[in-house]
Amino acid sequence: MLPEGKVPVEILEKLFRNLDLNDGRILLGPGPGIDFAAISFGERVLVASTDPITGAVDNIGFYAIHVNANDVAVSGAKPRWFLVTLLLPENSDEELLLRIMDDIRREAEKLGVSIVGGHTEVTPGLDRPIVIGTMFGDVERGNLVRPDGARPGDAIVMTKWAGLEGTSIIAREKREELENVFGREFIEKAAALVEYISVVPEAMISSRFGVNAMHDPTEGGIANGLHEMADSSGLGIRIYPEKIPVREETKALCEFYGLDPLALIGSGSLLIAVEKNRAEALVDELQAKGISSAIIGEFLPEKKRIAVVDGREQPFPRPQTDELWKVFEG
Repeated sequence: MLPEGKVPVEILEKLFRNLDLNDGRILLGPGPGIDFAAISFGERVLVASTDPITGAVDNIGFYAIHVNANDVAVSGAKPRWFLVTLLLPENSDEELLLRIMDDIRREAEKLGVSIVGGHTEVTPGLDRPIVIGTMFGDVERGNLVRPDGARPGDAIVMTKWAGLEGTSIIAREKREELENVFGREFIEKAAALVEYISVVPEAMISSRFGVNAMHDPTEGGIANGLHEMADSSGLGIRIYPEKIPVREETKALCEFYGLDPLALIGSGSLLIAVEKNRAEALVDELQAKGISSAIIGEFLPEKKRIAVVDGREQPFPRPQTDELWKVFEG
């Protein structure tokens, strides 16, 4: 039986095996750790990505725009056009539909994205709304940043903090329970971390800086995002967990529910592969623009995945599922 959340990478590889990608205009097709497609239109490249929002109810339209925009921005392309499929539970009212679409419209306007189509229906068997988005953007062919472009010896730069999206979702969905433990002010602060979810600004800065690859971690958090990045480039990684920034709100909620913050859904952070001798300069440039960032590891030529803890190397396992599911199951 398949686990909840993302399908395991070894099964995904079976799905990709028999796909016909003989169209010469396809510059980048599906693969482990690859979240967007790239199609040539001469000197420009169309970038497309799709993602569902399944773990949130509150602010679901907000997440739909930004999670999909992030997947396009990591290519160096500016997000421009959005298709949305809205699946509503039985007995939903018009107010819910209008609220979700209003959230989508508002956030699209902030990014300069046009909503160009989609589909809406009431779907039997659902217990919550599901929004599936498809985002398109474009970029000059020479400026496309490929997700499989990391090189041995590249430093791994991470922006912001681990588990941002998961922290906000938990705070919003479990507000009443958590306010009784941590107080209203603390939970409001945790819920407000959703404001950091867009990685479009840092992706645009990094692409202009000249980096080798970018990836925005989603399900499975920073830990799974690092594995996906290594998968796509066919490399290994050495990670320094103590250098991975985690906010106090995330630490508190993860301790309360018994979660690993590094495996908690992580939209809002960007993972970047950049030449080692340029990594500090990239960190300085990002921080000069008000974007917190840190060097958390490096890529290895051999395909091993290791973490350095207390000066000793140990395995760095891939999360089997996102920690967020534990909260809703329990």
